[in-house]
Amino acid sequence: MPIATPEQYAEMLDRAKAGGFAYPAINAASSQSINAVLQGLTEAGSDGIIQVTTGGADYFAGHTVKGRATGALAFAKFAHEVAKNYPVTVALHTDHCPKPALEDFLLPLIEASEQAVADGGQPIFQSHMWDGSAVPLAENIEIAKELLPRIKAIRSILEVEIGVVGGEEDGVQHEGSNDALYTTTGDVAQVVEALGLGDQGRWIAALTFGNVHGVYKPGNVKLKPELLGEIQAGIAAKFGTGEKPLDLVFHGGSGSTDEEIALAVANGVVKMNIDTDTQYAFTRSVAGFMFQNYDGVLKVDGEVGNKKAYDPRAWGKKAESAMAARVVEATKQLGSHGQSRS
Repeated sequence: MPIATPEQYAEMLDRAKAGGFAYPAINAASSQSINAVLQGLTEAGSDGIIQVTTGGADYFAGHTVKGRATGALAFAKFAHEVAKNYPVTVALHTDHCPKPALEDFLLPLIEASEQAVADGGQPIFQSHMWDGSAVPLAENIEIAKELLPRIKAIRSILEVEIGVVGGEEDGVQHEGSNDALYTTTGDVAQVVEALGLGDQGRWIAALTFGNVHGVYKPGNVKLKPELLGEIQAGIAAKFGTGEKPLDLVFHGGSGSTDEEIALAVANGVVKMNIDTDTQYAFTRSVAGFMFQNYDGVLKVDGEVGNKKAYDPRAWGKKAESAMAARVVEATKQLGSHGQSRS
C-alpha cells in the first residue's frame, strides 16, 4: 500500500530515528504538486510525507469557494489513488491548523477518519497538526489533550508546536520577542506531563530553535539546533527515559545549511517541512519556460502561437520535474535518500 497504514507510518518514524535520518514533509496544494512529490521521492528511493495546509486545502477545493475540509478530503483521495503507481510509501499529514481553523478544517477531517475507521477502513490522514503557537501554552496544552484521545482512537499521530516559528505561512503570522523563537525545556516538560510519552497516544513535537517560515538568506536567522539536544537531555533526565525521548519536527528550514539540518536530525528530528523551496523550484521552471518560449505561448504580431508550447501540460511537466528535483535534494540533506521501506 503506497499510502502508509498507521502501523507503517509509526514504523517509518521509528526507523528514521533509529537510523539517524528524517523524512521530507512536502506541502502540496494541487494535483501537480502531489505528482511532483511522488516523482521526486521515487527518483530518490525515499519514503516521505505529503502535507496540506488550510490554504492549500482551500486552493484544492477551488479558489472561489471556501471549502478547506472538502479540499483536504479531495487532496487525500487523489493522493491515495495516484500513489498506487509509485514504488515508495508516503504518509498524508495536515499541516498548521491554528485555533480559528479547528472547526472548519481539523475537526471535520478527524470526524471523516472516525467514520472511515468505524466502517472498517483506515484513517484518511496518518497525522494531523494542531498549531497552538498563537495561544498561551496552557491553552495550547489543553486543546492538545482534547485532541489526542480522538487521534489515538483513529490510530493517527498528533503533531504539536511548542514555541513560535517566526515569519508567515498561509496567513498565520507571529509577532513578538525573539525569545519566543526558542522553546524551553520547561515548556516541553509541561507538555509531556499533560500528554505523556506515548501512553496516551503518539505525538510529535515541532520545537522552535530560531526557525522562521518563508524566504531568508543563510545567516539571517540564528538557528540553534543544539537546543534540541539540550531539551532531549533535560526531558530524559526529568522523566527517566532513554536518550532522545521526543520525536521532533523541523519547521521553517528554507535557507538552512547542511550542517544545521544534520545537527537537528542528530538531535531527534524525524520530519522536516519543506514548502518555500519546492514552491520556488516549481515556479522558477515555469518562468524560464515562458521566457524561452514567449513567441509560442503568446500570439505575437497576429500569429497563432504554438499550441504545443501553451498547452499547460508542456510547462506543467517541466514544473513537476523541477519540483521533484528539489525533493530529491531534500532527501539527500535529510539522509532518507535510498532508505525506502518499499
